[in-house]
This record gives sequence, structure tokens and C-alpha cells, in this order.
Amino acid sequence: MDWNRMAEEYLGVADELFNRLKGEIADLAELIAARLKAGGKVMICGNGGSAADAQHFAAELVNRFLMERRPYAAIALSTDTSILTAVGNDYGYEFVFEKQVQALGKKGDILIAISTSGNASNVCRAVDAAKALGVTTLALTGGRGGKLAGLADHVLSVASTSCVPRIQEGHQFIMHAVCERVEEILK
Repeated sequence: MDWNRMAEEYLGVADELFNRLKGEIADLAELIAARLKAGGKVMICGNGGSAADAQHFAAELVNRFLMERRPYAAIALSTDTSILTAVGNDYGYEFVFEKQVQALGKKGDILIAISTSGNASNVCRAVDAAKALGVTTLALTGGRGGKLAGLADHVLSVASTSCVPRIQEGHQFIMHAVCERVEEILK
């Protein structure tokens, strides 16, 4: 293991988050807070580690992050195994998030689509379904953003192209920064 390489990659992502993306992260928090205040909800989807990030993000919004406060309406679309397996079996895995967005989404909601490559077909389909319903879409990606960069209303892409763990660490920082700011706004 090359600790120096890991540290350099990690610090490069941190530098990018603090310098290039901090304004976009703040804007995202403002948007989420406004939608929650108006009665909307946040839906979040992703595969693998990004599914875990979706669940983590939803938990911070529903439970609490740093402040004692009311729960915010958020749901990770990767958590209902009966829906995932039924849709996957009957229609195909690429539809597992799309069908949930069609069932749950409404104008005034937000869909956060997480994909380190930006190319996960089921995540892209969820964004398409959300846009058809008037749901605002945000993609958390890596590199150049992949297909999601051309689909989502807002894109936050962690610039790393060769290291999925650094992209995921960047996504976790973004999620925590957003949660902290949303709590400050809605307290």
C-alpha cells in the first residue's frame, strides 16, 4: 500500500471540494432546504457503495445530523428488497429506481442520483423518470460526470477519474456538508 499516494489523492479531492465545489455544495443545500420547507422530499439512489451512501444520506436527513430537530422527508431507493427484487425480476435491474421515482416522485421533490462513473443505467433511468415528473435532479458523480452530466439538472462531480474510493470520500464530504447546512437553514 502506498500511503503517500493515497494521501496525495485524498488531499487533492479535499482541495477541489474546498476550492472548486464549495459554492455548488452551498447552493445544493439551499435548494434542498427550500424544497423540504415547502413540503417536498428528497429521494436518493445509487448502486453498491453509492447505495450505501444513499442510505447514509437519507438517515442523516430523517434522523438528525448535528442538531436536534424535526425529521426531514428523505428516502433511499435502494432499501426495499421486495421492490428491488420484484422490479428486477419482472422488468430488469435497470428499472429498479425508475419505477420507485414514478411511484413516489412529485413536482417539488428532489432526486439525488449517485454514481461514481455517472454511467449506471438504472440511475440514469431514474433521472429521466424524475425529470418527466418535474422533480429536480442532482447527480453526484466522478471524473467528467458520465451520462448523468448530460441528464441531471445539477451535477457535482469529484474530479478523480482513477480512484473510486476518493470519489466516494468526496461524495461523503458533500453529503455531510449539505446536511450541516440544511440543518442550519431549517433550525
